Amino acid sequence: MCSAHSKRGFSVNDRTNVFQPAWPGTPFDIARQAGEYWIDAWQRSVLFMDVLRQRGDDHAESVAQAAPHVLNFEFDVVLDGRDLERPVNYGLLKIRPPEGVAVDASRRPFIVFDPRAGHGPGIGGMKHDSEIGVVLRAGHPCYFVGFLPQPVHGQTIEDVCRAEARFIARVAELHPDADGKPALIGNCQAGWQIMMTAALNPDLPGPLVLAGAPLSYWNGVHGKNPLRYLGGLLGGTWLTAFSGDLGNGVFDGAHLVSNFESMNPANTWWKKEYKVYAQVDSEAQRFLEFEKWWGNPVLLNAPEMQYIADNLFVGNRLSSGSIHDSTGRRIDLRNVKSPIVVFCSWGDDITPPHQALGWVLDMYQDDEALAMSGQTIIYAMHETIGHLGIFVSATVANKEHEEFTSAMDLIDVLPPGLYEAVFLEKTPETLNAALATGNYVMRFERRFLDDLRALGGNDAEDERRFAAVARVSDVNVGLYRTFVSPLLRSAMNDQSAEALRQLHPYRLRYRVYSSKNPLLHGIDKLAERVRAQRRPAAPDNIFIALQEAFSRQIVALLDQYRDVRDAAVERYFMNLYGSPVLQALVGLRADDQRVRQLGRDIARETVAASARAKLVEQAAVGGTVEAIVRALLYVFRAPELRAADERAYATLRELRAHSRAGQLMTLTHFKELVQQQAQILSWDEAAGFAALPALLPPEPEERARALDVVRQVAGAAGALSGEAAERMERVASVFNSHAGAALNLAAAVAVDPPSAKPPAKLTHKEQA
Repeated sequence: MCSAHSKRGFSVNDRTNVFQPAWPGTPFDIARQAGEYWIDAWQRSVLFMDVLRQRGDDHAESVAQAAPHVLNFEFDVVLDGRDLERPVNYGLLKIRPPEGVAVDASRRPFIVFDPRAGHGPGIGGMKHDSEIGVVLRAGHPCYFVGFLPQPVHGQTIEDVCRAEARFIARVAELHPDADGKPALIGNCQAGWQIMMTAALNPDLPGPLVLAGAPLSYWNGVHGKNPLRYLGGLLGGTWLTAFSGDLGNGVFDGAHLVSNFESMNPANTWWKKEYKVYAQVDSEAQRFLEFEKWWGNPVLLNAPEMQYIADNLFVGNRLSSGSIHDSTGRRIDLRNVKSPIVVFCSWGDDITPPHQALGWVLDMYQDDEALAMSGQTIIYAMHETIGHLGIFVSATVANKEHEEFTSAMDLIDVLPPGLYEAVFLEKTPETLNAALATGNYVMRFERRFLDDLRALGGNDAEDERRFAAVARVSDVNVGLYRTFVSPLLRSAMNDQSAEALRQLHPYRLRYRVYSSKNPLLHGIDKLAERVRAQRRPAAPDNIFIALQEAFSRQIVALLDQYRDVRDAAVERYFMNLYGSPVLQALVGLRADDQRVRQLGRDIARETVAASARAKLVEQAAVGGTVEAIVRALLYVFRAPELRAADERAYATLRELRAHSRAGQLMTLTHFKELVQQQAQILSWDEAAGFAALPALLPPEPEERARALDVVRQVAGAAGALSGEAAERMERVASVFNSHAGAALNLAAAVAVDPPSAKPPAKLTHKEQA
């Protein structure tokens, strides 16, 4: 049995899955549609060639600029990285809000860091519906960290980290009254860069948002994520060193872009440009805007790229805590004190969720270790958006990035632990919807390390394969540096390196399709005449349907080629690097199952034990604010209520103004208070709750008002039930108890209620 379903002039045979034309009724109709299509196709061809010419001319114009970018906002230069003690080609810019947008200088500033992964800067603000646009519309000061196309001679990744730390400190200096430290948004490569900066300077930044940022490069699942096999396929990073030598000490970012493009041949070789050809009247401008960024590769110093390839791409040393700076300090991501927001997507073939989140499992053995470290990690996983869409898509900007921005204060005070960000669309039935900004209610639901493990990932054998790649890479790089590199370096100079860069196919295509090509002379004038006499074919034209069917067949063939290629690469990788002989030759023992996990850190464990002892002593120290916060945290520890809701936080904001001295508690002090109370309950919930009466005021009216606050906040997202309701009743019993007042009177003799001042603060080492 088979049936047919009409689709744009075609019928689809269910048995053969072949598109068959549903031809018009008469030969005259066919001839008429053929004529319409011929004129339309010819005109589209002319307009398409003119679009390619404009793309080539835009590329030439960008290359001629000293500081090309695609920012769609005006800005002022705050700091030029070339003027620092260790100069770099980065700069700190202050974004001017567009007309009609008001910014409050006292609000938390944001800094957007663009990726230096082959392309030029500006993608985070290429349009008004972008990360920068969202921040400005929310009323926050916004800064941008960009870079020049040419690196400063001798600059290193460590120098870039120092420069970024200086930029963050400068923004904080410019906003001394801001309620909260600068929030950082790092796109792609910039994500791991700001994580390194924050690990070395934990007291500088506020919350970090990592958008499509890979941190655990080995992670993935079989049948997907083929980019992680590239290092093994090439025999390690010797080819990176070879490319740097061919560039006379400079690595061409066009190589990175070409690697990205090879991931999806259907899009690279057909879909992207076919969409412009097929819809040239509406797609041309969007295409040119994107290509202005995509077609402008930048350069890196060869040692910079070698550092990235050795330590991250192949070595995967960042998530294993085995990178050290020039002073010997270990770059340990557990040192990051700020909340970390990881935004990734299942549709991202460059940074899948496994590579964005796998480092958490590398750093922490269990949930208690994560909670007691004082680190707050939040993740959000989009279902479909691709890699670039994470920080380019207007839809994503107006949903995820807008919600992250509006909830940044809540993010900053979340108790330590692992959370998933959930976006609930507002409906007429949404309770207290006015307390949540935007079109969504954001909730941070408590998750556990087993939730990340359930996403899939490497087993012990896979870990050994990637460890074998890292060791093979070290061997091959050593051989190359010893026997080949000296000869090649002596043969190269700046002129030959530049000539090779200009012959790169990625750049060559822009020159071929530009006004510099005499074969395209006059195409612009011809395109103007075509636009004036444009005659597009009707959407139901049978030849348009044939064209679309032909395009789908090409895409299907290219996708099939991609799938076969990726499967072959995975089999090759698994068989070669899974060989016991190869593993033994590079020094991997068959009985060694721990090729990547962090070992025990006795110093860290000693400091943690000391911090726990101090927490026990502080369980009965505090006042009304501490009591309210601890009571709320106790209620929210109920299994069915392990979530933080922005509606509850909107109600909780009033707590920050609750002070006997009439002083406003800063967000930093409030965050320290919340984290301290959360750690007291995490260490010993029963003891922390038992000490609650000692924090309450003696006056029944004050206790009643405090209990009202607890009830309002706890019920802001809906009525409590189950264990949460039971916990609320226990809290109410304590707050209403006269015994609680008596206990507090005794405690008040020795303890000055600290509600008007910051809570007793643990050092960073103690929190870790």
